[in-house]
Amino acid sequence: MRKLKEVVSVSLGSSRRDHEVEVELLGEKFKIKRIGTDGDFKKSIELLKQLDGKVASFGLGGIDIYLYASGGKRYKIRDAKKLVKAAGNTDVVDGSGLKNTLEREVVKKLQANPDFDFNGKKVLMVSAVDRFGMAEALHEAGAELIFGDLVFGLNIPIAIRKMKTFKIIARIALPIVTKMPFKILYPTGSEQEKAPKEKYKKYYYEADIIAGDFLFIRKYLPEDLTGKIILTNTVTPADIEDLQKRGVKFLITTTPEMNGRSFGTNVMEATLIALLNKRPDMITSQDYLDLLDKLDFQPRIEALNI
Repeated sequence: MRKLKEVVSVSLGSSRRDHEVEVELLGEKFKIKRIGTDGDFKKSIELLKQLDGKVASFGLGGIDIYLYASGGKRYKIRDAKKLVKAAGNTDVVDGSGLKNTLEREVVKKLQANPDFDFNGKKVLMVSAVDRFGMAEALHEAGAELIFGDLVFGLNIPIAIRKMKTFKIIARIALPIVTKMPFKILYPTGSEQEKAPKEKYKKYYYEADIIAGDFLFIRKYLPEDLTGKIILTNTVTPADIEDLQKRGVKFLITTTPEMNGRSFGTNVMEATLIALLNKRPDMITSQDYLDLLDKLDFQPRIEALNI
């Protein structure tokens, strides 16, 4: 009997969003667990050190290791370096491998569905530096993108409306932004539990589709989202109920449902590298795509108000 492989996501997010499942994938049994540290960097480092060498792989949640601009150029987040360093023996991933493969494929699959034809649709992309693969795929599908990186990441009320402009700003800003304390850029710990501030409603109302990281989407979520489509990643049953009350038409998550919720791309990527049994720097995009095809990972589509 094969040994159960344990995959752990150590997240700077709220512990209220923790989840644990046991699944079998391609004949291998996995225990997949998310552990939130409520924004406590010290606790995250201690947990990574404590579990280092005892689990198959780590996902790093609530923070990216890298942010991306065009042409595959990436910039390492200074605060993330401390977390990666804490795990000297176990591989650590942040989900970027899946964001650049699975999420591109999800957009292509959805484009073939008349309900989700992106051509000519206005898409609020809350943070493209976090999910450049998704943003680029939507752009290639003919979507009219509203880049919310300055709005949602830096609280600067300026939306970028051209891919070319976004790429220029990203190349200028990312070397500076990645050196800032991460809690300034992204909600961690108890910040994830606060009620949304209805601050930038006009960008939500303008868009047909709201796409990207869910905690960024939730940050300024308006009360009325009637008829909107949400394309995102990790949601809990409470999140789904809330979106339904706000009138969202369709909820799409790029990762599949496991026991009532979708896990983040970081923990799903950690699971895939445990299956591939390769170091992350040795895994190609084609390796991920081939494995995703074998696993038959499909986006989760929920009609909330039809």
